[in-house]
Amino acid sequence: MRPFNFEKVNSAAEASASKSAGKQFIAGGTNLVDLMKKNIVQPETLIDIHSALSDSIKYQNNVLSIGALTSNAKVALDKDVIEKFPLISKAILAGASPQIRNMASSAGNLLQRTRCPYFYDTTTPCNKRAPNN
Repeated sequence: MRPFNFEKVNSAAEASASKSAGKQFIAGGTNLVDLMKKNIVQPETLIDIHSALSDSIKYQNNVLSIGALTSNAKVALDKDVIEKFPLISKAILAGASPQIRNMASSAGNLLQRTRCPYFYDTTTPCNKRAPNN
């Protein structure tokens, strides 16, 4: 893994203003750190967004809202999620170890890169890391 700088932001506006080429947001880091170890992603700076975004879960008027930084464990064990959306809870519990569920964020799940072996192996002819290749 290459050396990198580390910045912390306290609001979404500050995070947005800090983002530029060579910088990458990090929350749980369960996918990003793996990619950095394999030199697939090599940001110059990581921007910690833990203090910038919500980690709350709200259920009101038949609408479930999950904050971007809510851990998968918190989502899976939330009483409203278990009662009203049991498949979400079951999928999270089946999809990762307790260690990953405690660190991984709900937004990170949506943003994670592919975990297929061909993505990590640059010698594979079907590797599609670079867009339009």
